[in-house]
Amino acid sequence: MREKCGIFATKAENASRKAYYALMALQHRGQESAGISVWKHKIRTLSGRGLVSEVFRGSELARLRSNMAIAHVRYSTSGSLNETQPLQTFCCGKEIAVAHNGTLTNFIPLKGEYEKRGVKFRHSVDSELLGISFLWHLKETGDEFEAMKAVFNEVKGAYSVAFLFNGKILVARDPLGFRPLSYGIGDGHYFASEDSALRLFVDEIRDIKPGEVFLISEDVESKVLVNESHYHCVFEYIYFARPDSVLDGVSVYKARVKMGQELARESPASADVVIPVPDSGRAAALGFSQVSGIPYAEGLIKNRYIGRTFIMPGQFYRELKVKLKLSPVRDIIDGKRVVIVDDSIVRGTTMKRIVAMLRNAGAREVHVRIASPPIKHPCYMGIDIPTRHELIAAFGGIEKVRKVIGADSLSYLTVEGLKKAVGKRDLCLACLTGNYPEWAFRF
Repeated sequence: MREKCGIFATKAENASRKAYYALMALQHRGQESAGISVWKHKIRTLSGRGLVSEVFRGSELARLRSNMAIAHVRYSTSGSLNETQPLQTFCCGKEIAVAHNGTLTNFIPLKGEYEKRGVKFRHSVDSELLGISFLWHLKETGDEFEAMKAVFNEVKGAYSVAFLFNGKILVARDPLGFRPLSYGIGDGHYFASEDSALRLFVDEIRDIKPGEVFLISEDVESKVLVNESHYHCVFEYIYFARPDSVLDGVSVYKARVKMGQELARESPASADVVIPVPDSGRAAALGFSQVSGIPYAEGLIKNRYIGRTFIMPGQFYRELKVKLKLSPVRDIIDGKRVVIVDDSIVRGTTMKRIVAMLRNAGAREVHVRIASPPIKHPCYMGIDIPTRHELIAAFGGIEKVRKVIGADSLSYLTVEGLKKAVGKRDLCLACLTGNYPEWAFRF
């Protein structure tokens, strides 16, 4: 599902080390590369492929001592796999480092326009365009806020972004607020894709508003520059975000429990035990158990040293990781009618193998309950669903999916049930409904 990443920025003592710990807290948002840029009279960047702990070893952080840093973890879905962030680029005689979470829908035509103006792009990822556009308009306006307002009017799509340039940090959330972004203040100023990463350092935290821009230099100033309708990504609540995060005033954990509760009301099952797919289905399975009265048990044990199947590139590796990742508890499953609860079915590979695993462990019946509606459409705002043909629910309906995964029954949460569980009406549901926000495509 496209460009699932995490960003962090701070002006505080020991900024690079705090960036390192924040990236550890954001590791679930991207496991393919990590990077930190700092300001030491110029931009200095250290980045590489792999997990945060693999990229930053030994004395590397000591070489990045600064009180100003931006940082990034990346799941590579566009551009070269070797591209890491923060990326550095040049325009109009200035250098800038960019850390970006999202996808730009008008990247190709807008890049072409800048190339006609003589701008040379140095990277293959769309994130570079944000830095180029900002520096171009900064040269024209001489004011960072006016420059970012011009970026908002010009660049479409999803972007929570942090810039590092000329001894300053600028942090912005796109006018529709697709991707989450939080701000915390304490012994310094902190910004992160999720507030759970900020609680390492501060207690006073709030969501950054859609269209809001922060400029950090000697002082900190913020302005809401554009006020559009909001379209917060519903999949952040379903899957992406850590359960201990609070996004735009909504507890992710509570929302997931409520998804399970609504699912039990909409699609009850006659069964002996409710088990989650760990860790993604745990909160929803608990909610399902609470409403249904069916006992909850941990029937699948997760290997903690295997990362998320969903964010591994390549179908072969996804299938291999399913086998390595989960192990059934036969005493809980054998002879039982089992309800297995998860947050979503994307390609169907994982759930098919889980159903087979449960049957091999002695399950008498396997009823699958999914705490989100079927994913039927590609996303252009920052989730890795490049084409419909990869989505098992896109063609043929629920009964076809049930047969493919081998379950005795299959039910999904309805769109209305999902809205009720999250408790917000301003959600982007495009991957579920096919109704795309007009602003993101208004070129």
